[in-house]
Amino acid sequence: MSRAEVVARMQRELVRRAIEGDHDAFSSLVDASVDRLHAVANLILRDSDRAQDAVQDALISAWKDVRALREPDAWDAWTYRLTVWSCYRTAKKERRRSRVELRVVPDPEPSSPFDAPSALADRDQVERALNDLPLDHRAVIVLRFYLDLPLDQVADILDIPVGTAKSRLSRAIAGLRATVVPTFESHPVGALEDGTA
Repeated sequence: MSRAEVVARMQRELVRRAIEGDHDAFSSLVDASVDRLHAVANLILRDSDRAQDAVQDALISAWKDVRALREPDAWDAWTYRLTVWSCYRTAKKERRRSRVELRVVPDPEPSSPFDAPSALADRDQVERALNDLPLDHRAVIVLRFYLDLPLDQVADILDIPVGTAKSRLSRAIAGLRATVVPTFESHPVGALEDGTA
């Protein structure tokens, strides 16, 4: 039996026990899932504090409704769905507040000196482009490319038809390309290093 099969079997057993009301089993499931859920929420909401709130709300909903989960193998998809819906609710509340936030984010340490400036610029450009996408487009991008889920599973998590998921993904990619590609074309890699740009 492979490691993945052992992990899947253990998760199924924990889900079964959680459905029966076992707090410790639910806590073990949460411990194994919370980092991934936070990463997804953070990518969708673009704010760590709001992402943490969204995940907490999603996990509270999961505990309240865990008995409704019929298929233990659906735990991951189900918690992603709860997290995405919680992100939507959090974003909707934020729009109502209409407040301006200023955040200062320190630059990370460069991983290698020769490509650090271009890698940082590339990442910053992609981050800004992702921020400019509508929330529903960001959610599709995160589920499809960050979690590497097939489009039919993305549609299932978002509770939308597969055609709608394809359409949102297409528009999201077009939006990213429209923002990111012109910038990269106007500043080719290496052009600034030798002073020719």
